[in-house]
Amino acid sequence: MTEAQSGPSNGRKRKYRSDGVSPTWVKRTIEGPGIWATCVKGKEQGTVGELYDLFESLAADMWPVEGQSSANDRDNGSDVDEEDDLETQIAKEVAALKRPKVEKRFANCMTNTNCVIFMSCKPPVDPVKLVMKHVENVHKTGVTRTKYTHRLTPVSGTCVANLPELHSLCHRTVAAYCALENQNSEGSPRARKYKIELRTRNHNTLTRMEIIQEVAKCMPSNYTVDLDDPDVFVLVEVFKSTVGVSIVEDYYRYQKFNVMELANAHNEPERFEKGAGRVRDKKQEDNGAVNV
Repeated sequence: MTEAQSGPSNGRKRKYRSDGVSPTWVKRTIEGPGIWATCVKGKEQGTVGELYDLFESLAADMWPVEGQSSANDRDNGSDVDEEDDLETQIAKEVAALKRPKVEKRFANCMTNTNCVIFMSCKPPVDPVKLVMKHVENVHKTGVTRTKYTHRLTPVSGTCVANLPELHSLCHRTVAAYCALENQNSEGSPRARKYKIELRTRNHNTLTRMEIIQEVAKCMPSNYTVDLDDPDVFVLVEVFKSTVGVSIVEDYYRYQKFNVMELANAHNEPERFEKGAGRVRDKKQEDNGAVNV
């Protein structure tokens, strides 16, 4: 009887630790500022690992932790440690053990959806600045530093997918963006053109028009809609019962933050020259067939 009961459980993949607690690096709810990521199907676990490494590396340079030495500092100090006596080395090791642990700045939130990942960020990490820094690096170098990641979409905040909560989140996000813009510019606020980029997944409560109209109500009077040549983009990500919002620039210039497309455009420029591509090749083939 005991073997029959224990048999099926042994064949199942364990989702929890032996003490019955879920892994501490996984959050069961999607909340807070963070970054949405799409990836190759079936490679979600590998994508989470590479995003942890990428984000921690970028954050360490952009928001260094006080008292945490860099790799160069540790390498330079290795020669000094060899000259110290045994008691000094032990004292240093004890002091390192007593040093408070650095809290993780990123956490993987469960989505239970193929190809979709959400990494929440803790202060002082700004997901918009983090993603912009990465896509700028990929645009310049053509190196993605990831293998399975496709598109990165930062959100400055999240809320429950209903109109009052969406209005409140958009109002806070727009106010924070405008305040930062006013600090960087002199004089009265300048006129800006914007476009709302909405993406919904597994959601059928709010319609696209309802969401777009509610977001537009929160935009300042000096912001006008321009679908062809916008200055800023309001990114709205709706996933199940959660909404995320952010405001970014150069969204089209950086291939909608698709790092694979950015790397391809850098490494194979001849495929992206004006007039080149599959459409033109198809037309040439058709013209050739007609001439024959």
